[in-house]
Amino acid sequence: MKKPNFYAVIGKNFGDEGKGMAVDYISYRCRNKTLVIRHNGGAQSGHTVEIPGKRFVFQELSSGSFRGADTFWADTFYPDLYKLEEEMTAFAEVSGFMPAIFAQPETCFTIIDDIFLNMAVENARGDARHGSCGMGIYEAKCRCESGFGISLQELKVWDQKRFLSRLQEIREQYIPKRMEKLGLLYATMGQYGEMLQDNTMLETFAEIVLKQIKQIELVKDTKTFLHNYDTVIFENGQGLLLDCDNQRFAPHVTASKTGLSGPCSFLKRYGFELKEVLYVTRSYITRHGAGPLPYERSREALDIINEDATNKENPWQGKLRYAAHGNAEEFIEAIQEDIAYLNQYDMSDSDINLLITHLNETNNCILCKDRNYKTEEFIEQKSISSLFKNIYLSDTYFAEKIKEYKR
Repeated sequence: MKKPNFYAVIGKNFGDEGKGMAVDYISYRCRNKTLVIRHNGGAQSGHTVEIPGKRFVFQELSSGSFRGADTFWADTFYPDLYKLEEEMTAFAEVSGFMPAIFAQPETCFTIIDDIFLNMAVENARGDARHGSCGMGIYEAKCRCESGFGISLQELKVWDQKRFLSRLQEIREQYIPKRMEKLGLLYATMGQYGEMLQDNTMLETFAEIVLKQIKQIELVKDTKTFLHNYDTVIFENGQGLLLDCDNQRFAPHVTASKTGLSGPCSFLKRYGFELKEVLYVTRSYITRHGAGPLPYERSREALDIINEDATNKENPWQGKLRYAAHGNAEEFIEAIQEDIAYLNQYDMSDSDINLLITHLNETNNCILCKDRNYKTEEFIEQKSISSLFKNIYLSDTYFAEKIKEYKR
């Protein structure tokens, strides 16, 4: 039986590097039956894809959807079925069709109370916020690890009465203990405390989620299912510097593994290997949310031409922040740490490639702490050129226009 080719798209920095374009590019380049696996994080992703005349920001659907790629949720992904309705409706209006979504039965999902708790605790931190999106991913993870998870498989066979009963059980048996651990009190939580006790809101949530589960097809035999595809792409959320184990930037990190750990572990489980990992970076660095940002400067100081169209200022993460890269050695530091997983999982033959995006905003320069480098000058440095088999450059917002750098 022919095996599919497996790819992983990984952000090099703090997210917002152009992973959506990268997934779209591989889907466009391969031009065959493609599946995109969402395996870390959840609906907090915002992966922008533009094709001529159309633009969409993907959160739970795959960024290969414009190319006809199917979406697959691994059991390490935390979908938000309530929010999914809005995304699917919006995508259908833009594209004219509805993409197929598959999932592993054991996949658990965020519930509305996870979001309320996330918002409440982040709000209570005041100036010491962690930079959370307020989407409840970490709270969902904590709840599931405490034995109060709900799987998609369970949801498939439940009616509204059974689902509501489980949600009420979580409110009675789990939420008070979690609030105590977080140092929260209903009386001081304002609107979030009120919503955590609002049964009408819970009923509305249950109704919409039970409607959306009908759109998801559960896959019992993952290995056999994957053989139906020629190309399989792991679409990572966030970036390497936000990995949950990155102590350098803790506690301002995300709730999941953001690098090769997830894809390699998944592939090893089913007897597959990774063909290519594509690391993605802008020609400069951004961070949306609180926490350290080395070599931070204003957009004006960096002389970046365009403002970001996706990452608008919001109450949870504030404004998008900007920074320069370090030197060439710093540029690849997080990648070198991440590719250690290839050796750990016996996948050292995988191609290691790089995509540099947003070059149109920096006059085809890589912005670094000491000076701006012309793209060719920067990537010809030995530490860069020796690490990557292929380097791709993007000076537009369209995957079709991505160019391979010829050494």
